[in-house]
Amino acid sequence: MSATHRTATISRQTSESSIELFLDLDGSGQSTIDTGVPFYDHMLTAFARHSLCDLTIKATGDLHIDIHHTVEDTAISLGQAITEALGDKSGITRYGDAHVPLDDALARAVVDISGRPYLVHSGEPEGFALHKIGGHFTGSLVRHVFEAIALNADLTVHITVLDGRDPHHIAEAEFKAFARAFGTAVSRDARVTGIPSTKGAL
Repeated sequence: MSATHRTATISRQTSESSIELFLDLDGSGQSTIDTGVPFYDHMLTAFARHSLCDLTIKATGDLHIDIHHTVEDTAISLGQAITEALGDKSGITRYGDAHVPLDDALARAVVDISGRPYLVHSGEPEGFALHKIGGHFTGSLVRHVFEAIALNADLTVHITVLDGRDPHHIAEAEFKAFARAFGTAVSRDARVTGIPSTKGAL
């Protein structure tokens, strides 16, 4: 099996944001993240660390209006980079799952590199979507990030919050669970020949 790193570089420019992103699926969890949104930087750093992907992001946007555009466009770019870096998906494990606790919070994530974009996301407590984590990151954006990644990377993703009280802990457990499940799913399996699907395509 080739040891060549699977990488992608994405440049996304809109009237609302400018995103420059580099992804290496075969990295070691190193990252340099600067979106101008501190809690989002924290979550993306955790994603890189726990998926063992290398990730560099420089994003600027109309934060004076809302952080939504920058957050969404960064997630779209990450999804596009995943698609590009995976190539024909030959030799991948395909499926990954993880349970991750963070003190009071517990999240489960299951990822299928399926070629069929779908997100099932549940379990966040009442009021979470309206809470400003760190004073600036609205809880509703957590689901929105996973949705944008899944749709643009053609992933099937199930994320369930099983327990939790603190919004920061809940969000971080979700991102880390997704990262670990994703890292397993995109990993190479020496036993896999070609594309891991009876259809012969993903």
